[in-house]
Amino acid sequence: MPRAKLKAQKVEAAQALLADRTLPEGGAWITKARNAAQARVRDMGLPTKRDEYWRYTDPRRLTDAGVVAGALHDTKGEPLVFDQIDRIKLVFVDGVFDEQASDPLVLDGVEICQLSQAARTDLHWARDLYGSLDARAQSPVERPLASLNTAYATEGVLIRVTGKPQKPISLIYLRKSETADAMLHHVIRVEAGAEATVLENGPIATRFNQVMEVDIADGGTLHHIRAQGRDHERVGSAHLFARLGEGAHLKSFTLTANGALIRNDSIIWLDGAGGSAHVAGATVGDGAFHHDDTVFITHGAPRCESRQVFKKVLRGGAVGVFQGKILVDQIAQLTDGYQISQSLLLDENAQFLAKPELEIYADDVKCSHGSTSGEIDDNQLFYLRARGVPEDTAKTLLVLAFLAEALDEIADSAFADDLRTRLEAWFERRG
Repeated sequence: MPRAKLKAQKVEAAQALLADRTLPEGGAWITKARNAAQARVRDMGLPTKRDEYWRYTDPRRLTDAGVVAGALHDTKGEPLVFDQIDRIKLVFVDGVFDEQASDPLVLDGVEICQLSQAARTDLHWARDLYGSLDARAQSPVERPLASLNTAYATEGVLIRVTGKPQKPISLIYLRKSETADAMLHHVIRVEAGAEATVLENGPIATRFNQVMEVDIADGGTLHHIRAQGRDHERVGSAHLFARLGEGAHLKSFTLTANGALIRNDSIIWLDGAGGSAHVAGATVGDGAFHHDDTVFITHGAPRCESRQVFKKVLRGGAVGVFQGKILVDQIAQLTDGYQISQSLLLDENAQFLAKPELEIYADDVKCSHGSTSGEIDDNQLFYLRARGVPEDTAKTLLVLAFLAEALDEIADSAFADDLRTRLEAWFERRG
C-alpha cells in the first residue's frame, strides 16, 4: 500500500476514535499538555500492523472503539503479590483510585498526589513533566497510544521522591468488571540523590492503556518492579518513559503471566554521564497469548551503562515478541550496552519473534546483543531424572533456571523471591 494512502487511513481511524471524545477539564498546565497530545494523535493516526514497530503485533484490539468482555480471573485463596512486604498501598479498581482501600498518601521522603486532584490546580510540580516525555518519544518512532493516554487519562498518581523512603510505594490494580476499559497515567520525579522503589501488580482492567513518565535527577535512583497479573483475557498497552541525569540509575523489571495481548514499551534516555538503565522481563504464556516487549534506549552521554535482559517461556500456541534497540550518540563515548533476548519453547506450537538492533555513532564503546530460541535441554532433563527428580518437577527447575538471569536484575532479593514463588506456582498449576 502506498505510504500516503496508509497515512490517510491511520489518520481517518484516529478521527473516528476521537469523534465522540471530549478532553477532560483541568487546570491550564494539564489542559495545554492534553491539547498537544490530542493534536499528536490526530496528526499521527492510529497504529497498524503495517507500521515497522507493530509488524509482529496487531494493535486493533487496543484501538477498537468497544471492549470485548473478558472473564474475571478467580484469585480466591491466592495471596497477593508482595503481600508479605511492608509497603504503602495505593489501590485502583478497574482503573479508578479507591481511597478507602488505599493507605493514606503520607510517607517520609515522598510527595504523592492523585492525578485527578492535581489536574484541577493551576500550578503543580508535574506541570513541566506531564506529557513531556511522551512528546519526546514520538521521534524517531511514533507512539500514538501513549499520546492518546496523555490526552484522555484522568486517573493515576504523581510521585515526587525527595529523600529515601523506608517503604516501597505499591500500586495495586484490581479488576471487578468484565468490560473495564482503563487509562492510567503516572508521573514520577526522583530528585537529586533521592532513591525509591515503586511496585505494580494486578491486571488493571479488561483493556488498559497505561503510561508512566519518570524523571530521575542527578544521582537519583528508581527501582521499578511490576507483576502484570494473571487474567487470561485482558489486553493492554503500557509505556514506560524515563529520562536519567548524571549518575542516575534505573532498574525496571516486569513479570507477565497470561493475557490475550500485552504490549510493554520502554523508552529510556541516558542524558547525563555515568548513568545506568537496566530493563528486564520474565514472561510465561500458554495458549492464546501474545506478548510484546519493545525497548528503545538512547545513550546521549559518556560512560553510561544499559542492560536489556528478556526471557520468555511459551507453549500451546503462545507468541512472544522482543524488539530492542540500543542507540549510541556520537558524544556517548565509553558506553557499555548489553542486550539479550531468549525464549524457551515448550512445544512446537509456540513462537518467538525477535528484532535486536544496535545503532552506534561513537567509536569507543562496548555493545553486544544476542537472541536465541530453543527447547529444554534433553541432557539436563536426563541428569535430573536420573537422580530421582520427577519429570514435571525437573522441567520446572530447568525453566526457573532459564528465567533466573532476568530475575537477577531485581536488586532486592525479597521481591525477586516473591516473584520466583509466583512462577513456581504457575508451573505447578499448569503441570
